[in-house]
Amino acid sequence: MVQEVEVGTVTDFFSRPVVAGIDLKENLKRGEKIHIKGHTTDLELVVESMQIHNQEVAEGKPGDSVGIKVPDRVRRGDRVFRATG
Repeated sequence: MVQEVEVGTVTDFFSRPVVAGIDLKENLKRGEKIHIKGHTTDLELVVESMQIHNQEVAEGKPGDSVGIKVPDRVRRGDRVFRATG
């Protein structure tokens, strides 16, 4: 069974390129599967690109604000979960 652990919250959305700004409260690594959920948002994706201050990083830590490429629009306040299991 898949369990989900909340790892952060969407704080920004940029349409070009399509990137979500996320404030992390748990570690998040490139290659992990995440689920972004909100009022009208329900997206699952594998983190393929993650940046901090326009620098590509392999891992974000609690307190970091990261940018992650997303396939569709997300909204401020959407919750970000890591899918495990």
